[in-house]
Formats: sequence, structure tokens, C-alpha cells
Amino acid sequence: MTQQRWHVCPPVPSDLSSQLSGFDPLLVQLLYNRGITEPAGFEPFIAGDERLANDPLLLPDIDKAVARINRALLGGELIAVFGDFDADGITAAAVLVQGIGQLGGNVISYIPHRLNEGHGLNDSALEHLRLEGASLVVTVDCGITGASEVKRGRELGLDIVITDHHVPSDTIPDAVAVVDPKLPESEFPFSELAGVGVAVKLLQALFRAANRGAEADEFLDLVALGTVADMVPLTGENRYLVKRGLEVLNQSRRVGLQELVLSSRLEMGKLDAQDISFSLGPRLNASGRLGHGVTSYELLMTSSREKARELAAMLEAGNTERRRLTSEAFENAREKLAGEAGELPLLIVGDSGYQPGVVGVVAGRLVDEFYRPAIVIHLDEGTARGSARSIPDFDIIAALTECRDLLTRFGGHSQAAGFIMPDSDVDKLRERLQKIAARELADVDLRPALSVDTVVPLSALRGQTYKMIGRLEPYGQANQIPCFLSKKVQVVSSRAVGANGDHLKLKVRDGNVVWDAIAFDLGHRELASHLDIVYNLETETWTGRELLRLNIRDFSPASSTP
Repeated sequence: MTQQRWHVCPPVPSDLSSQLSGFDPLLVQLLYNRGITEPAGFEPFIAGDERLANDPLLLPDIDKAVARINRALLGGELIAVFGDFDADGITAAAVLVQGIGQLGGNVISYIPHRLNEGHGLNDSALEHLRLEGASLVVTVDCGITGASEVKRGRELGLDIVITDHHVPSDTIPDAVAVVDPKLPESEFPFSELAGVGVAVKLLQALFRAANRGAEADEFLDLVALGTVADMVPLTGENRYLVKRGLEVLNQSRRVGLQELVLSSRLEMGKLDAQDISFSLGPRLNASGRLGHGVTSYELLMTSSREKARELAAMLEAGNTERRRLTSEAFENAREKLAGEAGELPLLIVGDSGYQPGVVGVVAGRLVDEFYRPAIVIHLDEGTARGSARSIPDFDIIAALTECRDLLTRFGGHSQAAGFIMPDSDVDKLRERLQKIAARELADVDLRPALSVDTVVPLSALRGQTYKMIGRLEPYGQANQIPCFLSKKVQVVSSRAVGANGDHLKLKVRDGNVVWDAIAFDLGHRELASHLDIVYNLETETWTGRELLRLNIRDFSPASSTP
């Protein structure tokens, strides 16, 4: 019996297939599944080149932002770049501080402390920056919901330019400029930029005004890091920024990145998006989760090899501790939810022992295991700080908006959000969100959904298939590694592998074709003689050679229908 729902994507309409007869039909299907439904979009997506980039001047208020920053440059004003404590906010701050510095600006940074200050602008930070002599504050990856803080900044004599990518609230801050592709009046063609993506578009506009447009490309290594780490869709302009950014990253002269790669046991020149997702991004996030994100910021900014090595070691130690705390909190949350997680439409759990910096990661793991929206809350002396993760079927920020009267502050995306509230109202929040989730998910099968690109005979796959689908890289959100379903394959041999027999190693046959396969974490499942299998194609290295194999994600007896 399959453990997951298999959602097979619909076939390409015949009229579109006929227009793309020059492309391999499998590639056409893969691109169609990724939202490329017009013939004109196929070749640019495959190339992932500048054709996917958009004019920065189409962003709302970008002209006002450029004008105010240029005035500060000409007048020698002190410009403060106000960032965030995660990888997106840290890379965005580094991009603007270094970029404005290259334009001759007098610029400083401010990275808030997760626990002491929380996400976004705050009055005390603005007061501090004013005392430091700043007259202009430029936010990155934050500020769109900071109407009251912007008002306080103006009272202090600060001009504020907001650059953000989060969903605006009903009240737009009265700032000098508000640059956010998600603003209702935005004419920018792509709304899913990360915070660092918006920052680099502003820098492109600034450099263009100074007749130095091409120089912004040197910052694309940081853009790739922040974009992938923030898990925004790797489609549209993000695809270009990450693809080109990986090229820059693999040749980066930043000693901090070189040392981070070395401490992650990776190799410069061979980095891909998965390395950012699973190694580099978590390490950059580690300092903000457990301490102060300024450690990661300093790593990106330093020119000292010795300092870079010291900071990379600190992030490595912090990431190890973060994993330990995450595992402990996750097991505690599972125990609290024992017996009811599979019955509730939404999971919400809180404890004073949860480290605030890991609650989001724990919520994500609960979503992965139970396929339900999950909220994990750190309780601390009257205050509850929650982090929410969701499933595609449920808009968590819309749900929180319905409960806004209970929340002191909140913000985020449809799939990830955070909030602060009095802990005395947590039970009311739980009750309301459960009702909202029950309403919105009434007709949803709450088993993990495994998206299958297409059904293909196993015997039809060849070595060139792997090479062809590799043209879709870099993989990430909204552009996952292609996933296939093959039916009625024969199990030739199988054996449990791993310390506890958690995995299966198999040989499977279709006609005269035999494939090696691995099925991670499926060692407890019963095998039939013939299976329907859902899998990715991947390579493994054996005695110095790269060999193709199947990475089986799920399977069921050949006669059953998932």
C-alpha cells in the first residue's frame, strides 16, 4: 500500500504539443508541469538566461528609492541598511552595503537580534541608528508591515526606504519609497523575488543610474544563496538569478564563502542549489537561530582569511547545536501531539523549552511527517512567539489574518509565517485556527502528496534522458527534480541496507532493461513481485565512475491504484 497520494500531472494539450514538435515530448511535458504553457517561454526557461530578467524600473517606487539614495550619496549622508537575521536578510544586507559602498556611499548595517528584537523594524533600533548619525534607512527583506515603526522613524527625522518581498498588510507604511513586487499596484512581471532579489534589483537601478550597470552581476553569488535558502519558487527571474548566481558562487573570491564551503565539506566549482538548501543555507541561518545573525553577515563581508575561518567554525558549531535542539524539540512536539496528529486538520503545539530559533524548522518537519499545517510556539513569560508552516492546500497567512485581533504582530507568506501574541490567548488561537483549517481542508486528502511529472515505461529511459532533464537545473521550489511513475516493474532482487535496515536496495526489470534502485526509509515496507514505482533519476559514484540509478520515492503493488 502506498503511503502517499500520487498526483500525476495532466498531459500537455495536443495543440501545444503540435506547436512544440521540435522539442522532445518528455521535456515538453516537464516544462508544461512547471507552468511554461506558452511556446515562447520554453527556450528561455531551458536556457535560464537574461531573457528571464525584468527591468528593475518596473518595481513600484523604485525611482523614488534611487533618487533618495543618490541624494544621500551626493550629500555624504550616513545610510543605514536594516536587514533581517535569516540567510535572505543577511545576504540582502551584504548586497546593498557593499554595492552602495562601491558607489561611494557612507553606509552601515543593522541586523536585528531574533529573540531580543524579532523580525522587522523596531523603534529602539531606529532610535539607535538616528543617534549613530543616520539620516536614511533602507530596509531589506522587511518593513512592509512596519507602518507604525516608519511613522516613529519620521518623527525621529529619518527617511526610510522599504525594500521587501513579503505580503503587504492593509496599511502601507508612509515611507519615502516602498519597493515590493507584491504591492497591489506593482507592474513588475514577477512577484516571487526573495528579499535579496529585490535588493539586487534596487542595486541594478542604482548602478544603471551611475552608468555601471553590469557591475551588479558580481553580487549574484549572494543572491543565489539568499534566494535558494528562502525557498521561493525557482521559476521566472529567480531561475535566472540562481542559475547565473551559481556560476558566480562557484568562482567567488569572497574568502568568507570559500571558508564556509570548506567547513561544509563541499567543493568550490561543484556547488549546486541542493548544496545551498542543505548545507550552506542552514549554516548561514544558524547564527540568527541561536544567537545573533551578525556572525553570518560578518562572514560574508570579511576580507580576512583568518577571520573568515574563525567565523565559519562558529557557524559550523552553531549548526550542529541547531540540529540537536531541533531534534529534541521535534520529538517533544511529536509526543505532545501523540494520538491526535492524524485526526486534527491543523497542528499547534507550544512549550517554554523550545528555542525560538528552531520553531520554524520543527514546524516544517511536522508538516513533512503529518501533511497538515503546523504551528510551533515558544512560550516565554507572557509572550508567545509562533512560527507556522503549511501545505499547498492551506494559506496560513490568510488564516492568521482572520485571527489578527489575537495577534500583536504577524507576517509572512501563504506557506510560512510568524507571529507574536500574549500567551494567554494561545488556546483561543488554537480553537479558531482549527475551525478555519477544518473549513478549508474539508475535502482535502491529508496524506502527503507526491507530484508525478508523467507515467513512463521504465524500458523507455536511457542515459540521455538524465542528461536531457538536467537542462531543468537548478532545482528547487516549483521546479523540483523530475519525478516519474513506471508501472508493473518486476523486482529482480532486494535487500535491506543501512544500520537498522531502514533502506532497500533493489534491481528492477522492465522487459530486457534492468535498473539498480535505492529506496530510502522504505525498508519496513512489504514488496510484491511486481510494483508501480515513483522515482527520480540520479547518479551514484562507484569505484570512481558515475552510474545511473533510480531513487524510489514510493511504491505500491502493481495492481493497486494510489
